Amino acid sequence: MTARGVALIAHPDTPCPEVETVHVRVERAETGGLRLKYTLTGDLQAVRIPPPGAGKRLDELWRHTCFEVFLLGADGRSYCEFNFSPAGDWQAYDFRAYRDGGDPAAVDPPIIKRTDALGNLHLDIALSRTSLPAGQRLGLSAVIETGTGEISYWALRHAPGKADFHHTDAFALELT
Repeated sequence: MTARGVALIAHPDTPCPEVETVHVRVERAETGGLRLKYTLTGDLQAVRIPPPGAGKRLDELWRHTCFEVFLLGADGRSYCEFNFSPAGDWQAYDFRAYRDGGDPAAVDPPIIKRTDALGNLHLDIALSRTSLPAGQRLGLSAVIETGTGEISYWALRHAPGKADFHHTDAFALELT
């Protein structure tokens, strides 16, 4: 797959005027892994962004500003969810089917590099080939927390109803 850039959109129930754009560049690495570069642009002073940290594996990163990728398995039911904090912390979960499971996935730690520059936050992530399920569809999303604690949900495509990154409609990008 050649590199592909896509824009995430805020869920209509959770607008976030502090954020101008959330953009993701996706590409297959030569090693078969996946490279993701998330760029958050806007009034970053009004967004809760944790400072860089040690890069530990932690649960519940989705409760605060984080970036996510969901990878659908070849069976069309199972999937893996990865969460990446701007602090460098991460988590990965395996699901057997829609919200069935959520056990920590046996994956290699991702390589996460953060860059802050003039109203932009960049998170460059490398996932190893062995960490990826065999499927070809993925969902891209972000959770943005404002300084007042409000949460906004961003995705490539939203399913009908409340924000739900696990819904099959959210797996909107085909890897070729």
